[in-house]
Amino acid sequence: MSESLPPGLHIVATPIGNLGDLSPRASDTLRRADRILAEDTRVTGKLLQHIGAKVPMSRYDDHTSEEEREGVVARLGEQAIALVSDAGTPLISDPGYKLVRSARAAGHAVHTVPGPSAAIAALTLAGLPTDRFLFLGFLPAKAKARSDAIADVATVKATLVVYESGPRLGDTLAAMANALGPREGAVAREISKLHEECATGTLEELAGRYANAAPKGEIVIVVAPPTEAATATDDELDAALDEALSRLSPSRAAAQIAEQLNVPRKRAYARALERSK
Repeated sequence: MSESLPPGLHIVATPIGNLGDLSPRASDTLRRADRILAEDTRVTGKLLQHIGAKVPMSRYDDHTSEEEREGVVARLGEQAIALVSDAGTPLISDPGYKLVRSARAAGHAVHTVPGPSAAIAALTLAGLPTDRFLFLGFLPAKAKARSDAIADVATVKATLVVYESGPRLGDTLAAMANALGPREGAVAREISKLHEECATGTLEELAGRYANAAPKGEIVIVVAPPTEAATATDDELDAALDEALSRLSPSRAAAQIAEQLNVPRKRAYARALERSK
């Protein structure tokens, strides 16, 4: 490979636990970067020590000012600057998107070096549908805001992926069980580390398991999508419509029963017209 990296912003994914997960390309990029922007320079310092690299570092996190960000962007025309988070892929529940946006707006190259992500790793462990999933990051810490956030996605037909801390895990699982019902779930923690664990069961079972036993380590909650409601039979639809037609017009009765039984309004209206004759 060449002695120096091309100028621009290099987004580098780092291990979420096992240092052996650092890709050769990521290791090479970090070694050859002119500067590394790190969420915590102490954490990244250990990674650099592991690969035998000595590269200047600057802190870059949620508290980085706009002026500091503009200073970074100004150097991207001549320097190769690598952006890393403490663990996993930068910008996934980590700061960085504003820097990427500013770099592109200024006409600088942006490169990505993909690698580990706790959300994706947890999905592979959970044994739940992965064809469609929604990543929610960290839910709000306050109970009311957390419950509202869960309610907002209760009907989304996708597996849910949530990051959480040990002390809040029990309360979050209990809130999920209350709002989402008896769905299957998984709690993955210490992914890729010596004590990797993935506990599975219903949300209620998992809430009970962790109610008074807050685990340590980084945690990902994975929740199965809602099950499809059984389609109402013609007899069930007719019975409901007959009752509604005794007090409502065919159109209003069809609208009410379609929502109540979760059937297409067109089907309910056609049956309502027939029953009203």
